[in-house]
Amino acid sequence: MDQHASSFGSAAAAYAEHRPDYARAAVEWALELAPGSRVLDLGAGTGKLTAVLASLGVDVTAVEPDPAMLGELALPGVRALSGSAEAIPLPDSSVDAVLAGNAMHWFDMAVAGPEIARVLAPGGVVAGLWNTVDDRVSWVAGLARVSGAAAIGPRDTPASWHREAAGLAIPRDLFDSLERAEFPHSQRRTADSLVATLGTRAGMLVMDDEQRQAALSRIRTFLATTPETADGEFTLPLQTCVLRYRCSAINPR
Repeated sequence: MDQHASSFGSAAAAYAEHRPDYARAAVEWALELAPGSRVLDLGAGTGKLTAVLASLGVDVTAVEPDPAMLGELALPGVRALSGSAEAIPLPDSSVDAVLAGNAMHWFDMAVAGPEIARVLAPGGVVAGLWNTVDDRVSWVAGLARVSGAAAIGPRDTPASWHREAAGLAIPRDLFDSLERAEFPHSQRRTADSLVATLGTRAGMLVMDDEQRQAALSRIRTFLATTPETADGEFTLPLQTCVLRYRCSAINPR
């Protein structure tokens, strides 16, 4: 997992260009129980979730460990800091919500859990958000089969996300009141841009070049021969899936 987690910096510019943002309704739901408007985007990457938070008018701080990803995050009024879920560079009780977009599964929750609880104000919330491709649509299910697990794998479809989310090692002595929700989302794509998007998946980035090019070739062929995707732009159906917890501890040491 360490290799996968550290693979994104090599594709930071492509990630910034091609990865989708998050459904606004999903972000609003993640925040609705927060006691205030100070929000930490943890594992912020290139700022896909950060930008949605900023558009909602909250006071957002972005924390990201990869310098290449952090270099792509430049948003007016947003403080962007180098740091990780296991070592958050913020004071105790300094935020009302901690959100993580497609990142929480990389955290070492035995260490990150107490750190997240430390920076949360009393009554604060923590939420993980994941964009998944909606394989309940038939052509998307076909795309998932052709792409393979390296491109569309665990957590990348709604059903697989629910299975993976159930196994997240969230410290139950620190966080409770688990809730789950899904929100429709979409992204306008072309065959080329969708191939580029799938090429930024962690499983693809750690492949050797021959394997990666073979996988991308299969995906291009599928998109070129599928009626829904063969002619110019199309809409990729997504679901933004959310786990939301309340913090049940105050500044654990």
